Amino acid sequence: MSETDLVTYRGSCHCGAVTYEVSMALPSQAHACNCSICSRAGWLLTFVGGDAFRLLSSEDALSDYQFHNKRIHHYFCRNCGIRSFSRGTNRDGSPSVAVNLRCLQGLDVTKLPVHFFDGASL
Repeated sequence: MSETDLVTYRGSCHCGAVTYEVSMALPSQAHACNCSICSRAGWLLTFVGGDAFRLLSSEDALSDYQFHNKRIHHYFCRNCGIRSFSRGTNRDGSPSVAVNLRCLQGLDVTKLPVHFFDGASL
């Protein structure tokens, strides 16, 4: 993938207190996970490296929720409660960000095929 294939999307929570940018190619699919948190939140996900994500708002706008093995930071807005991204690491230890595609401006998630991931069995 070349730099010209990258698009910078702006994302946010519902009230706008949490804002960010993510640079990535147009996703070819969305991921839906059936784990206990993603299924309840109705996320449609994509994953990017930590260097492709930039938080624009203050960290003070976020609360962090962790569960199970506490490897993933599930951030949500302190004001409206929307979870627009999570941070963790890949198996190789590199930073990774799970982005809720439903929170990105200018991306029509209804046009993406959905890949179902069995996170409940992990």
